[in-house]
Amino acid sequence: MNDILGLLLEQEERLRFSSFNEENAWQLGCLFAERAERDGLAISVDIAMKDRVLFRHSRAGTSPDNDAWIRRKKRTVNRFGHSSFYIGKKLESLGLTMSEKYYLSERHYAAHGGCFPLIVQGVGVIGTVTVSGLPQEEDHALVVDILSAYLAGARSGA
Repeated sequence: MNDILGLLLEQEERLRFSSFNEENAWQLGCLFAERAERDGLAISVDIAMKDRVLFRHSRAGTSPDNDAWIRRKKRTVNRFGHSSFYIGKKLESLGLTMSEKYYLSERHYAAHGGCFPLIVQGVGVIGTVTVSGLPQEEDHALVVDILSAYLAGARSGA
């Protein structure tokens, strides 16, 4: 379990922006939309700076349930500053639930993969990138994959 927790923390350390604005959100969101269309993924994507939504896209096959999952995952990341998958795995390693450890209702918080903190170097967590619609491991992996590709392109000047 420590291996996965270490990997998840490493991802948060590695996937940081030098700055982030509305244009970055649009470009990043378009990458999610293109991947979802190409791979036929029934997902909803939300990119936000705290409570301000900068990009939102839902594909055919999603429902209001995906919107509820996004809200719950975002609350978790905004509260703890770590990916929702990390929080879930941390709780699993402790053998506790969100309500047992933090007295937080699982009606309002979700410690399931798919929400990742938007982190700006020297600033900290400024928002979230959230995907809902796939199994939680796949939601998380998709966010990490798209963020990795976007940041690699940004760093190479592409």
